[in-house]
Amino acid sequence: MNNCDNIVIVGGGSSGWMTAATLINSFPNKKITLIESPNHPIIGVGESTQATITTWAHSLGINHEDFMRYTDASYKMSIRFKNFNKKEDSGFHYPFGRIYLENTKYSTRDWYMKKLKYPEIDNNDYCNSFYSQMSLLNNNKINLNKYGIFDNFEFYRDTAYHFDAVKFGMWLKEKYCLPRGVKHIQKEIVKIETDDNGISLLIFEDGSTFSGDLYVDCTGFKSMLLEETMGVEFESIEDQLLCNRAWAVQIPYVDKEKEIENFTNCTALRHGWVWNTPLWSRIGTGYVYSNKFTTDEEALEEFKNHLKNKVEPIYAPERITDDLKFRNITMKTGIHKRLWEKNVVAIGLSAGFIEPLESNGLYTVHEYAALLCKVLNKEKINNVDKQIYTSVARDMFFGFMKFVQMHYTLSQRDDTDFWKYMTSIDVDLEKISGYKQILDTRRPYGPEFETESGVHCIATGHGYSTFNNNLKNLFNNDKRDADFDLIVESFIYRTDQSKKKWQDESDSSPTHYAYLKQNFHGEDIYEED
Repeated sequence: MNNCDNIVIVGGGSSGWMTAATLINSFPNKKITLIESPNHPIIGVGESTQATITTWAHSLGINHEDFMRYTDASYKMSIRFKNFNKKEDSGFHYPFGRIYLENTKYSTRDWYMKKLKYPEIDNNDYCNSFYSQMSLLNNNKINLNKYGIFDNFEFYRDTAYHFDAVKFGMWLKEKYCLPRGVKHIQKEIVKIETDDNGISLLIFEDGSTFSGDLYVDCTGFKSMLLEETMGVEFESIEDQLLCNRAWAVQIPYVDKEKEIENFTNCTALRHGWVWNTPLWSRIGTGYVYSNKFTTDEEALEEFKNHLKNKVEPIYAPERITDDLKFRNITMKTGIHKRLWEKNVVAIGLSAGFIEPLESNGLYTVHEYAALLCKVLNKEKINNVDKQIYTSVARDMFFGFMKFVQMHYTLSQRDDTDFWKYMTSIDVDLEKISGYKQILDTRRPYGPEFETESGVHCIATGHGYSTFNNNLKNLFNNDKRDADFDLIVESFIYRTDQSKKKWQDESDSSPTHYAYLKQNFHGEDIYEED
């Protein structure tokens, strides 16, 4: 490919318009056209994001304040996992941001020593000790941390969003892409012609045609360009992650003050898990499950019973009425073996999909789009460049897939066939960064989880520890350092002081609801679609 000055994106929605925004920002002089069908509805389920979307938005010059009101948005500072470790457990958090270790002598090992000495301590104390924003999460508060009271927490770096993904795509189209020169065509493609270089011509229903140098497939699970036209094989991961269906519904609020939580709540059920994402005008929720162990009808009944019986943050079974519209969604989990074939590259669901846990759908969109821009910086693109793109994107995919898989495989649940299967499969530990370190006893003061990813939070939430009695004895026999008990009590004293400071600031902070109402959503202007 000598040049890619004429780029054609096929497919709209959040993936298409995020890709268009990324490309027009990096290459304002290229011709970028987005083609979408006027007849095919957008899935529009994804409403929860990862904190990396903030970095992507800032790189494009987008401030989240610009789209909060338009997209019905609220803030998200963590993901909570309830009933994943044990049935009816208290759950654990994976907060966004950087861990705070200034109170420690031996990094996170200090907490595992504390847990060894006081085993009755809830595993949530791990994040409460190392993440200052947990005081906000525990009290459903918002604080921009202008004065740095919350150590190692930067609001504009460590916060993501719950928003209406369809409205986000529309905002990007109207407010960002079209004003910068992205062309928009709403026509139905009825035929695609190919030659030795890949796609040569798109033919529309009205007989008109369109062509480009590079075609970006954002057509969702259909993968109309990469799979249907170019014939690239799809590699399924359903043997490693079983969830392939979802029931989705929008439910009304009863008490916004309590229910607009500043985190995504995930609750494990018999055959999968339920997401709870609070937008300003309504709650988006859904049951992600495996049809290998239950039927669609049984799953819907289980989901409705969960919604009626859920007691946190508020018990309100009366809102689960016959008027609610439950949508059943089939998910195609896996990734194509090549993501760039000739002059076709895939981004979003058309490239691959893991499952909704950890809000990875939009994450892969902006990461793949950024990766594409790096390749397009070259004057001439050869086959090796395309292979490198595929290799990096697939590594990213499988790395995240193994991380998602940990949420199931480390569980102690065995109450259903689904959980028995997920806790008995063989996994590739080489792709789970830091996990194997918990058995590495060669280090003098015990091993330590890596803290650059979320592995340490998920593993600790599931009851894993990097310290045991043998290491405690090793520690006490080493005369170079103070004894075990002194280290533990010193750690407790320092973290208690920090927790008090964080809690005092949290007490004077507005609730999530109050902050959103004051700054973005002064009145209920949204109507249900």
